[in-house]
Amino acid sequence: MKKLLFLAGALIITASCTNKTTDDNNAKAEESEKTEIQMKVDEYATFRLTADLSVLSENQKKMIPILIEAAKIMDGIFWKEAWGDKEALMQRIEDEATRRFSEINYGPWDRLDADQPFINGIEPKPAGAQFYPEDMTKEEFEAWKNPDKSSLYTLIRRDEDGALYTLPYSEAFQKEHTEAAGLLREAAGLAEDAGLKKYLELRAEALLTDEYRESDMAWMEMTDNTIEVVIGPIENYEDKLYNYKAAHEAYVLIKDKSWSDRLAKYASFLPQLQAELPVEDAYKTEKPGTNSQLNAYDVVFYAGDCNAGSKTIAINLPNDEQVQLAKGSRRLQLKNAMQAKFDKIMLPLAEVLISESQRSHVKFDAFFTNTMFHEVAHGLGIKNTINGKGTVRRSLQEKASALEEGKADILGLYMVTKLHGAGEIEGDLMDYYVTFLAGIFRSVRFGASSAHGKANMIRFNYFQEQNAFSFNSETGAYEVNFDDFQAAMNSLSEKILILQGNGDYEGVTQLFDEMGNVGEELQAALDRVGEAGIPRDIVFEQGKEVLGL
Repeated sequence: MKKLLFLAGALIITASCTNKTTDDNNAKAEESEKTEIQMKVDEYATFRLTADLSVLSENQKKMIPILIEAAKIMDGIFWKEAWGDKEALMQRIEDEATRRFSEINYGPWDRLDADQPFINGIEPKPAGAQFYPEDMTKEEFEAWKNPDKSSLYTLIRRDEDGALYTLPYSEAFQKEHTEAAGLLREAAGLAEDAGLKKYLELRAEALLTDEYRESDMAWMEMTDNTIEVVIGPIENYEDKLYNYKAAHEAYVLIKDKSWSDRLAKYASFLPQLQAELPVEDAYKTEKPGTNSQLNAYDVVFYAGDCNAGSKTIAINLPNDEQVQLAKGSRRLQLKNAMQAKFDKIMLPLAEVLISESQRSHVKFDAFFTNTMFHEVAHGLGIKNTINGKGTVRRSLQEKASALEEGKADILGLYMVTKLHGAGEIEGDLMDYYVTFLAGIFRSVRFGASSAHGKANMIRFNYFQEQNAFSFNSETGAYEVNFDDFQAAMNSLSEKILILQGNGDYEGVTQLFDEMGNVGEELQAALDRVGEAGIPRDIVFEQGKEVLGL
């Protein structure tokens, strides 16, 4: 009987193994049948954008669909800025996967692969996107005497004679801005918070006039609102020619008041942290605004620039240097999107690339804190060069954004270190360092066309040169060398602050040329992450229907 049972068990095991082999073969065959473009689509993990709506009043629940409609208008404008006619592009695409990938990228260029075209017959992406004539040279632009040419809110176009002229956004997108302004005013009519009502009304007016400073000031004065909207032409990452032109985007958010209360105290440390930056006094003479706010939110809708390719998980605004110096800035931590990236990307990535002995240090609280202080760190350093070259942003032109993101990353970690030493941040400091290292690998995958991706390439190469981490060639895993990691953090902070303060375009170019690339070792590590099927980023299911509104 025992023998028969053993034979039966063997048959069952054999059948099970056969079935497993068949299943594995079928899975491999199915994978091989996927097109390359479908595999690119699959690199984005889907996440459903929801939030606890029970904290909202009836009027607030009515506001959200209105704000989402306004956000969709920004989405359509960004298509025009990034590519041109969306429908014309979609009509020339036959397969669903390519159509979907074009939607993710807002055009036919892969934003996580150095803007490489993925549709036959498409030329490389213009550095200036659609903000400038594609045939315009830098020499022509710089020789052109026009005071509005570097405005955030003008397109550059050619007239019938081929001469350059500026076209204000309020004219170029008059129909869309007028419609969005009407929706913002409708939402303002439902607003129960006086500060939010004022901001919505002023932002509506700004869309019609291209004068955004007053609405930025009003946005900074809001403190008690639960509903939040960031909307309009804001960031200048899409303009890789000069970083002058602001692209349209929108977020609709709901404040998490309990998390926000936990963060409120950190803004008060900014002046002290500014004074202690590891750089000569000349590079830290500006005083950051003390009205800076730190809040946590659940996002319920992304649109336009922030939704293209890699998704934003924290915001530091406004960008207007005058508003920052007068009012400080607001840092918005997008908690639900951040959690999605941590769960779907950071933890699996750590299993592949972080040494087993340090893997337990990769934690969400550390990821949240590092990201939060990245945004806070945008307010440190200086906005104006120390040698009369004007603002840092104008002096460094198309390289300004990547260097600024690099500054925010490294100074954010510096702030975490200082506040931890002062007893203001809890936990093991190694949690923040190891999570930061894992975060470099996550963000490098955004590619050289992303300011964040470029900043992380520079940091990886610099830290490697400074022995801040070790690589085990047998396991393929990395681990933090604590003392060298901290020393590299300080020296890179100083280097970036000096480059910015001097408006040193040539020095920044040299840094990018030497450090802003993916070497063989890093590429091999990224290849292993890709082979493990770990998503590169996320895409959203979002909208009124998802929220049940």
